[in-house]
Order: sequence, then C-alpha cells, then structure tokens
Amino acid sequence: MSSGTVWGAGLGPRLMWIAWPAFLVAGVLEMLVFAVVDPQDLHGFAQGPLELSPGAVYTLAFFVFWGAAMLSSALTCLLAMSPFEVNRCPLPVDGRPAACPRPPAS
Repeated sequence: MSSGTVWGAGLGPRLMWIAWPAFLVAGVLEMLVFAVVDPQDLHGFAQGPLELSPGAVYTLAFFVFWGAAMLSSALTCLLAMSPFEVNRCPLPVDGRPAACPRPPAS
C-alpha cells in the first residue's frame, strides 16, 4: 500500500471489499426471500406465470441481489474516500496540466 493507509490500496483489494461482502449478502437475501416466496408462483409483467425453471429463477434472483449489494458496497467505498484521494491527480508532478493541482512547494 503506497500511502500507508488501508484506503491507499489498489484496485484489486477494493474490488474484493465490494464483491465479497455483496456475495455474502446476496446469499443470505436469497435464502430469506425464497423461504417465503415460491419461484413457481412468480408472475412476469405480462401477468402470466414465469416460464423459467426454479433453478433459473434462483440464479437470476441471486445475480440481481448481488448486483444491488455490490452497488451499495461500491457507494460505501466511494463515500469512505478522503477528499485527497478523490481530488488527487494521477499524473507525475512535472507532467501535470494547469487544472491538475500541484503539491505546495516546501
């Protein structure tokens, strides 16, 4: 970690901070929802029963739940970033355009 803090981690660890908790939440949510709802009783927007196997309904629901939980986790990671991390310029100091702030001279 370059900055010495947990938020200075690269893209890989951040993706795992987002995907892994979301995966666990999606699994728990799937169990809770389908303990109450039977996939054979679901109806689509056309008011007819879904013509999907129960396994397909479970799979689609899991990925929808996982996507929603990943969005939530990603928003949490975004909001946890410091202003320095959000506003820092990724270019080297000598190659920055005028709009990219330079560190103060010391």
